[in-house]
Amino acid sequence: MCDQNPNLIPNQAPLFPISRRTALKLLGTGAIASIIGYSRFVKPKPTIYQPELLDLPRFLPQPKTVTVIGGGLAGLACAYELSQRGFQVILLEKSPQLGGKIASWEIKVKEDQFMMEHGFHGFFPQYYNLKSLVSELEIKNNFLSLEFYSVVFNPETINYQPEVFRPSNSAFPWNIVDLAISSPNRLKWGINLTKLKHLQVFQAITGFQMSKTYEKFDHLTVSDWVKNDFPQGLYDLYFLPFAKSSLNAPDTLSAGELLQFFHFYFFGNPEGLAFNGTKDDMGTSLVNPIANSIINKGGKIITDVTVSNIKCENNQIKSINYQIGEYISNVPFWVEKNDLLTNETNNYYGAGDKVFMANKQEDQAISLTCTHQGCTVSKQKDGTFICPCHGAKYDQNGKVLKAPAQRDLTTFKINKKTENQAQLIALNVQENPPETRIESDYYVIATDVPGVKNLFNLITGETNIQLSQKIEKLQVSDPFAVARFWLDRDFNWEQSWFTSLSGYALTDSITLYHKIQTQFIEWSAKNGGSVVELHAYCYKEKEFPTQQDLLNKFEEELYQIVPELKGATILHQELVNQKNFSGFPPNSYADRPLTKSEINNLYFAGDWVKMPFPCGLMERAVSSGVLAANEILNQEGLKKRTILTVNPEGLLKI
Repeated sequence: MCDQNPNLIPNQAPLFPISRRTALKLLGTGAIASIIGYSRFVKPKPTIYQPELLDLPRFLPQPKTVTVIGGGLAGLACAYELSQRGFQVILLEKSPQLGGKIASWEIKVKEDQFMMEHGFHGFFPQYYNLKSLVSELEIKNNFLSLEFYSVVFNPETINYQPEVFRPSNSAFPWNIVDLAISSPNRLKWGINLTKLKHLQVFQAITGFQMSKTYEKFDHLTVSDWVKNDFPQGLYDLYFLPFAKSSLNAPDTLSAGELLQFFHFYFFGNPEGLAFNGTKDDMGTSLVNPIANSIINKGGKIITDVTVSNIKCENNQIKSINYQIGEYISNVPFWVEKNDLLTNETNNYYGAGDKVFMANKQEDQAISLTCTHQGCTVSKQKDGTFICPCHGAKYDQNGKVLKAPAQRDLTTFKINKKTENQAQLIALNVQENPPETRIESDYYVIATDVPGVKNLFNLITGETNIQLSQKIEKLQVSDPFAVARFWLDRDFNWEQSWFTSLSGYALTDSITLYHKIQTQFIEWSAKNGGSVVELHAYCYKEKEFPTQQDLLNKFEEELYQIVPELKGATILHQELVNQKNFSGFPPNSYADRPLTKSEINNLYFAGDWVKMPFPCGLMERAVSSGVLAANEILNQEGLKKRTILTVNPEGLLKI
């Protein structure tokens, strides 16, 4: 009698043999299937980034000092966390207002006062770290659910019906299945998975992996990636509007960065795309509560600060010097003539954020550097100067006509002049404010890209060449613009109160402020009018070279978007125009600075920092601030703050 195989069950035919590799594939397929089924019926939970496994203390046993430079969301989040843990925090901000890109400032519209800001900001449900901060501060009531979110297409250029996104309780792939069922354009997506390129696109967007995705796609712009045999409907309906909402244009945005962005907002996100807005301006609703909490814990917040020197020794920041207000020297200096700007009437000198204008018939020059946040103002046809960032206005002599600027433009005497240079000496020099020196245990730079570049130019002593080169490579994206209109009539609107738009020459979104924020709701109820904002995320300067060009096109497109407003009277208008949002061009991911810098006690926070998990926009800023705080907490042996994110990798990763 032959020996029986002990692995076979008696009275049962032998199983068909399979290889170990095939078995693992089947197990993997089964696991994915079970996950897919589970994600349909149970709301997936956020992922904890680097969970804290040790039972560490939360508070400092002895005082330590931290200086945070930059009062936007990143700097505020970092300063908040460290101040709650016993650190002595000093927060320095260049502007008179805190908040950076979410700052608010007062404006006057006839007899009414309003708080103006940089444009509408949506708080998406997967902004876990920002939501955690809001919860701790007990300010949830400062936010209003907008219920749903629409993307509307210009019927004259793109033939699609509006797409509507609502809250979801399902992760990928069910969120996409639900979207396909509800989408009126599902038959126009244009996806054919029998085509190799379409299959590759599907795998790329559903199989996101941080390092592999950037390695494979970071060398391409979005425009280059979609150039050949890309599903056209997929691009028109989702890729184009959402690429631009990253505040980077498709012809300059890395395809790797877009895939990260898509994973965070779509494929790794179980929460859906409906979101909240603030009931009041961002300063009142979010910035001030964070700042007050920092102050209540003994932190110091100083605004209107000009950093004048950063001293570095032995690979450590030793001290920084700063002044309150703008430093104006009475020492003569030479500037190069700028032939690109010079015209028949005026000579221009300098470049970048240090530009001076001189009438060819006079021996005086005026600085075009706005005294609010350092943007370059532009001369208008009536001789006045307007800041393209926050709307500050100066008369033809540089005197402030309109906030948020509080100091006049600096004027200069042309002391000497050659064909290509001019020597300038300041005329309206005031007594320089006293200089303050700070020495801290830790330093955090949490400015925007122009800010961190400027600060690195102020470092004296030893510098880290490799780090300086990384900072120098950082870029900003194309400029963005916001036009807000006060009109004498209201109108019907079937879409969401904040709606993304596609197919217009300039406008990328519309916000009905008189439906969202209290101050405008009350104004509308009293006056019967409306307050409407149009936003251009990343326009091309050569197409709209002046602010008047922007306003003219915004007004023209307002009537295209809302025909009912044709004939309405514009009671007031505001323009905000900046070029300081972080750029994410091809081949920039590898050299992007990390939170912990090469200088021992220097850390970075801001949406330009290389992040180790998917995130975007405000959540990216807050998360970077918490990462910087956690690095410092870790140095002191303290428990780190829990950081949450969406599923960090795509379900269909290879």
